[in-house]
Amino acid sequence: MKSGSPSSTTVSGKRSKLVNLSIADLPSSLLEVIMSLLVFKDNIRASVACKSWLEAALSVRVVEKHPWLLCFQTYDSNLFELRDPLQWKPYTLELPEIADSTVRYSRDGWLLMQRYSSEDEMFFFNPFTRELITLPKFELAFRQISFSFAPTSDSCVVVALSFSNDHVTISSCHPGAAEWISNDFPTKDQMFTNLVYLNERFYCINCYNRTGDGLYSFHPSSRTWNCHATQYSYLDPLDHRTLRGCEKFWYQSVVCLAEKEGELFLMTTSHIGRKPLVYKLVSLRWEEMSTETELDGLTIFASSYNSEGRKSPPSMRNNVYFSRFGYNRKHCLSRLVKGGTIIQLFKGESGLNFVLMEASGSIPRRTF
Repeated sequence: MKSGSPSSTTVSGKRSKLVNLSIADLPSSLLEVIMSLLVFKDNIRASVACKSWLEAALSVRVVEKHPWLLCFQTYDSNLFELRDPLQWKPYTLELPEIADSTVRYSRDGWLLMQRYSSEDEMFFFNPFTRELITLPKFELAFRQISFSFAPTSDSCVVVALSFSNDHVTISSCHPGAAEWISNDFPTKDQMFTNLVYLNERFYCINCYNRTGDGLYSFHPSSRTWNCHATQYSYLDPLDHRTLRGCEKFWYQSVVCLAEKEGELFLMTTSHIGRKPLVYKLVSLRWEEMSTETELDGLTIFASSYNSEGRKSPPSMRNNVYFSRFGYNRKHCLSRLVKGGTIIQLFKGESGLNFVLMEASGSIPRRTF
């Protein structure tokens, strides 16, 4: 009876194919990860190995650090999970300093926090250096808040929007200031997007506006609140995927601003399967961008706490990442891929908070 085992010739052929594999056969996505972890001089050395290594090394030399996800389990827990959206390595941080606090904004590796036990107490915290910087007590109930630079910078200013029936109160302060400065400006609407700092101004969009006059800015130095007349490139004002229709489905949608290299970008999406849209402000006109061809290698990260544009590794480029969206807040990181499809990369449980933030300093030991 013939044996069912493979012949020695077949086994030898398979072994030969395995032996013939070289470093040049590594997947490009893996090479990009490897190269992104090397210091510059090691990147140079690795680039001379072969053509594929050279291409991977060059691709990450102009890459900016991408934001990480900081996950808050419960308001009274000292433990927080940090995840790299590129590699999905989980890390655990023990941060008792912010156990009874919630995040209001994040930028440049810093969190702007508010205490649960004392809502008028706000402070900056860096989870990597453990540095804490206090702010004056703030008693107004604000809708939006942002800051311009890291609190260690002399140019740092914090701006908050508080709404009443017929006006918006805009308050600002600097780290080290004794009190907040507030001014009232007339407005009939209260549905504004996140605040984005650009060229000495804080920008936001009025989601209710249907006439195009929906872009507002606040200049902290002059204490002025301005409306900028803008136009939209789309034609259907009742299309619920767009900004003009978001007031009907605001609980199902996310409309947010982001800034990159002096330009403003607008993103809209929802949890009900609508195609996410990306716009760029060009000469006071919102031009729709194709995520397949027109993002110019840009990666946009959007969340409830901040939105940023980055030149990320090639495997992440021309994509929009949403940290959380939808009424039930269960989709914690979703990725917009070619064709406008959203795929869910990580699903958390309802109640978790996910913050996009820049990882700096030493990262704690990985946990499994």
